[in-house]
Amino acid sequence: MDKQQQQLFLSKSTRQRCNEWYKFDLLHSGSYLANWIFRDVPSDITIEVNGVTFALHKFPLVSRSRRIQRLVAEHRDSDMFRVELVNIPGGAESFELAAKFFYGINFEITSFNVAQLYCVSDYLEMTEEFSKDNLGSRAEEYLESVVCKNLEMCVEVLQQCESLLPLAHELKIVNRCIDAIASKACAEQIASSFSRLEYSSSGRLHMSRQAKCEGDWWIEDLSVIRIDLYERLITAMKCRGVRPESIGASLVNFAQKELTKKCSLWNPSGHTKADLVSTDHEQLVVETIVGLLPVEKLAVQISFLFGLLRSAVMLDCSIACRLDLERRIGSQLDIATLDDILIPSFRHAGDGTLFDVDTVQRLLVNFSQQDDSEEDMDDASVFESDSPRSPSQTALFKVAILVDNYLAEIAPDANLKLAKFMAVTETLPEHARTIHDGLYRAIDIYLKAHQGLSDEDKKKLCKLIDFQKLSQEAGAHAAQNERLPIQSIVQVLYFEQLRLRNALCCSFPEEDPKPVVHHHSWRINSGALSAAMSPRDNYASLRRENRELKLELTRMRMRLNDLEKDHVCMRDMVKSRPHKFMRSFSKKIGKLSLFGHSSSRGSSSPSRQSYRTDSKVIERTCASTD
Repeated sequence: MDKQQQQLFLSKSTRQRCNEWYKFDLLHSGSYLANWIFRDVPSDITIEVNGVTFALHKFPLVSRSRRIQRLVAEHRDSDMFRVELVNIPGGAESFELAAKFFYGINFEITSFNVAQLYCVSDYLEMTEEFSKDNLGSRAEEYLESVVCKNLEMCVEVLQQCESLLPLAHELKIVNRCIDAIASKACAEQIASSFSRLEYSSSGRLHMSRQAKCEGDWWIEDLSVIRIDLYERLITAMKCRGVRPESIGASLVNFAQKELTKKCSLWNPSGHTKADLVSTDHEQLVVETIVGLLPVEKLAVQISFLFGLLRSAVMLDCSIACRLDLERRIGSQLDIATLDDILIPSFRHAGDGTLFDVDTVQRLLVNFSQQDDSEEDMDDASVFESDSPRSPSQTALFKVAILVDNYLAEIAPDANLKLAKFMAVTETLPEHARTIHDGLYRAIDIYLKAHQGLSDEDKKKLCKLIDFQKLSQEAGAHAAQNERLPIQSIVQVLYFEQLRLRNALCCSFPEEDPKPVVHHHSWRINSGALSAAMSPRDNYASLRRENRELKLELTRMRMRLNDLEKDHVCMRDMVKSRPHKFMRSFSKKIGKLSLFGHSSSRGSSSPSRQSYRTDSKVIERTCASTD
């Protein structure tokens, strides 16, 4: 039998023994005791506790209780008098146990009544100084020698203390039980850690991994404690050095048992008084659990953090609570899923949107700030484009994909304003997206769902897309997308022609000695060259490549000026016959021969001669500006 089974066996035997104690009817217990001990002696004192009357005798009471002795001394002249004990801890049930002790009736002290006996003995002043082997010393002995050595019994005593506060706190019953539980939990984890030590094949000592630590069997027991006592207990465990993972598991288990979905939360008009009390309790639970969360990352699953955030928004918890959750989630947003960030918009939002976009935007802001701080710590990663990506870069790319999928999910919402949609899109930096297919898909869905947008808003929205970063399939779709503005379609067609030209240059390199290089391949080539150059040569090479890019951009502007002139001439045609315009526009692009290539390899085409002439003109312009 292992240690854990022994503990369970001892716990069961202790519980069985503890349940064997006498029970009396509260309404008739006083007269029963008096008749049983002093059958021939009439009662000379009546004690009333919370409406329950006890007909007793003075002698056994004054021999044990200093408080009752003082009350009797104040009424010496009367043979029979009535005393009402107000605010007695534990009420009539506690006084019944004390009355049994007065008359010498045997009963068993258990974890379910030791706190009551301890408190009522203090109230009645049943101390060891007043009478030897009094009730106070008996309760103290049991608490110290039995309860504080058993974790489950400490939890049971804490449950009983909930109705005995603040006296149980003043008598340090709560503190002793909390310290005992924290110490036992820490000792269990240390013992479990030693049992998991084993030697590897190389002879080194290491700790075996287990799905659930055997020393965490106490997690289920703590979920029955009241929230204020649970808060003090978890704080004590942190001070004792209990593992953050174990504390996180306890918080998850406690939240699952305390937090429940209430229909009234979704329907403010249907609130009852009981629902409001329950809502206040759940709000207190959420705020307390958030305050107790370990500072270590991954101590709890991110799905649990999102669950707490939803509850905090739904229950209208404090701003500090929500900001703390948003900061924790933002630091590990790269491991979140789409279902996590689809936070419903509860009754507190007044814009009528289906999802809480503002909260997600704040999460992205927290992530971006955390990502920027990590990049600042490692400046070398900014200049080494070919080096392996740092964790922050990888996380940034994951979050960019997540955001694009999120935008596609919320885009069909008719109440989603353009400003909010664009704010979420612009939260991440430009270098976060290497491919803009996901962003293009989300914007296309938004344009389809919001067909009443003005042309100016459409242009503003489409400026977020870098059409040069679209894949071939997305570019082909965008070229035929009638929802996009004409300027965006022009850019798509232009970059498709540019991609086609680069492909032809790669297939026939002898045709063009100076092909235009795509910006992605330029970055890769420049990084590879920079690794083999000295810093001075590398700087000179970068300046030459920068000048070549400026020349290419100037050529692009000249070609776009020609296209814009044709666009002005055909504006009326666009408004009347858009399909015919696209066909004529494609033919016009072919006639312009932006990237003219001669079919014969030996001769020089007029377009190439004009291209070289433009290059000379541009080079003179750049030289004059320099």
